Amino acid sequence: MKKLLLTTLFSLCLLPVIWAQSTTKPLDTGFKIIGHVKGLKDTTCVLAHFFGSTQYIPKDTARVDGAGNMVFEGTKKLPEGLFIVVMPRKGYLQLLVTDDQQFSFETDTTNIIANMKISGSKENELFYAYQQQLSKLSDEAQALSIQKKMRNDAVSAAMVNKQLSDLQKQATDYRSQFLKENSASFAAKLFKASAEPDVPPAPKAANGRPDSVWVFNYFKAHFWDDFDFSDERFVRSPLLQQKVERYIKELTVQVPDSLIKEADLVVNKAIAGKSTEVKYYTIYYITSQYEQPKVMGTDGLFVHMFEKYYKTGVMTVSDSSTLKSIGERVATMKPNLVGKPFIAPVISDTLRRPIAFQNLKSDYTVVFFYSPTCGHCRESAPKLKKLVDDYKGKGIEVVAIAIDQSPEEWKKFVKEFKLGNAINGYDYTYRTDFRRQYDVWTTPTVYILDKNKKIIGRKLPTEQIEDFILFNKRQQATQVANKPNPAPAKASVKK
Repeated sequence: MKKLLLTTLFSLCLLPVIWAQSTTKPLDTGFKIIGHVKGLKDTTCVLAHFFGSTQYIPKDTARVDGAGNMVFEGTKKLPEGLFIVVMPRKGYLQLLVTDDQQFSFETDTTNIIANMKISGSKENELFYAYQQQLSKLSDEAQALSIQKKMRNDAVSAAMVNKQLSDLQKQATDYRSQFLKENSASFAAKLFKASAEPDVPPAPKAANGRPDSVWVFNYFKAHFWDDFDFSDERFVRSPLLQQKVERYIKELTVQVPDSLIKEADLVVNKAIAGKSTEVKYYTIYYITSQYEQPKVMGTDGLFVHMFEKYYKTGVMTVSDSSTLKSIGERVATMKPNLVGKPFIAPVISDTLRRPIAFQNLKSDYTVVFFYSPTCGHCRESAPKLKKLVDDYKGKGIEVVAIAIDQSPEEWKKFVKEFKLGNAINGYDYTYRTDFRRQYDVWTTPTVYILDKNKKIIGRKLPTEQIEDFILFNKRQQATQVANKPNPAPAKASVKK
C-alpha cells in the first residue's frame, strides 16, 4: 500500500500546474549550468533535485573532462528548488535553481563550500556567501576553544571567553542582517526555515526553576513561524519533509487524538499557503508514515487522513483505482483500530461448540489469528504455548483462531504444538473473511483485548505479548494509585 501512495504522489507531480502564473514571465529558454571542480576529472556527474529529504529526482547528466569541466544543459527550464550535483567518490555539492538558470560555478573538492565561486546566479551567490561567512566564524571559534584548553589560566580563559562571545555576536548580527536584507530570496527562506525558534527566558515554575513545559509549548507554537507554505520550491528541498516529520513525530504525543489534531493543523497551513504541490506533499507524507506506523495504535491517523483529505477530494488522485485500493484498506482497518470494541467472530471449538467471547471473564484476551501451514505461525507456536500455560487461570485467556486450511489441518496443528490449554477456534461455516474483517493480511496477527473486550493492542509479535500485558497492568495500577480520593462526606448534625 505504501507503494500505491508513492505512485499516487509521483503521478500528482506529473499533472499540469494548475495555479496561476504571471504572463510577464520570460519565455522558457532552458538551462545551462557550467561547472569547474578542481580535483574531479574523467567521470560523469548527475544533476538532481531533492524530493523530500530522502529522495532525489535526476534531471541531467554531464561528462567531466580531464580538467574538471562539465556542462548541464537542456532546452526546458528545470523545476525550481534545491539541487545537488552528485560527484562519484567525491560526494556532492548543492545549488539553488530558481529563475536564473544560466550560470556557472567553480570550486575545489578539498573544501567545496569555502572555495565555491558563483557567476550569473544571485541566489547561489547569497547561498554560499552566507555559508562561507558562518563557516569562517565557526572555524575561528573552534581555534579559540583549542587555545582555551591549552592555556587554562584565569586571565587567558577570560580573554578567550570574551573573544568567543564576540564571535557569537558577530554570527548573530550577520545572520539577522543577511535575512533582513535578502528576505525575498529563496536562500534566505531556506536558512530561516531551517533555524529553530528563538525561545525567550521562561517564567519560573512552582519549584522556582524555569518552566520547561512553557518552553516546550512556546517552541511548538512557534515552530512554523519562519516556514513559507506558499513556496512550492520547499517540496524540492529536504526541509518540508524534515519539519513535518519532526513536528508530527517528535513534538506530538503519539496517540490518535493528538496526532489527528496536529496533522490537521499542518495541513491547514499548507492549504492556506495555496501551493498545490506543498499541500499534496504534506498530506501524502503524513498519510504514508502512519499506514504501518512504528508506534502501535497510531494507524488511526492514516484512517483519518484518507477520510478527510483523499475521500473528499482535497487530495486529488489521478488514478481512481488507487483511491479505491486505499479506501478498501481503510475500510478493513477502521473497525479494528486500538480503542474499538472487538467484533467477536463466529467460531467453534474442536467439538463444534460455539465460542462466546462475552463469556470470557479474563482481564486480558489474546486473539491469535494464524494459518496452520504458515511458517511464521509454526515458529510462534511454542512461544504461544508458553504464554497459554504460564497464564492459564491467571487473568489471561488465549483464543487461537485458524483462518484457513481444513479442520483436520487445524486440529493437527493444535495437537502438534500442545495448545490444549488455549481456546481453539475455527469457522466451520467458512463465511468469515478474516483478512478483510479483521485486517489479517499476514499471519500470525495478534489482537489484545481488555476485560471489556476493547482492543488495546494489535499487530504485536508473539514474543512481545507478555511484556505488553505486564506494561499495561503497571499503567493501570499507576492510574488507580494516582487517582485522587474523593473527600469524605461531612456528617450531618441534627439539632
